[in-house]
Amino acid sequence: MKKHLTTYYFIIASTKFFLRDEPVEEVFRERTQHYRREKKPTDFWFLSSPYFLESNQLNDIKRKLSHANLSKENCSAIISIDQNFIVWTKLRFNNVIMGSFVAPTEDLQNPLA
Repeated sequence: MKKHLTTYYFIIASTKFFLRDEPVEEVFRERTQHYRREKKPTDFWFLSSPYFLESNQLNDIKRKLSHANLSKENCSAIISIDQNFIVWTKLRFNNVIMGSFVAPTEDLQNPLA
């Protein structure tokens, strides 16, 4: 049986940036309220030390993080299947790295881990 691949979009930055320097909680609260009003299922998540960085699909992103002296352990990501939301968050937060990947794959079975 063939697996259904989903494209995930994300922005990634230091955990400190998201949790201390920027109002990520406010953005998530407003987005969650909007989804509840519209009766939409949640399609965005906040991940600390995102496992998806282990994927070979993201070697370029890992290089960019390395140049910024960041590693998986001190990063967090906002991830969604809604590309427009991630583009908006990139514009909103500015100092982040944006990317995408598909899953599940052989090296990335659980993209939200």
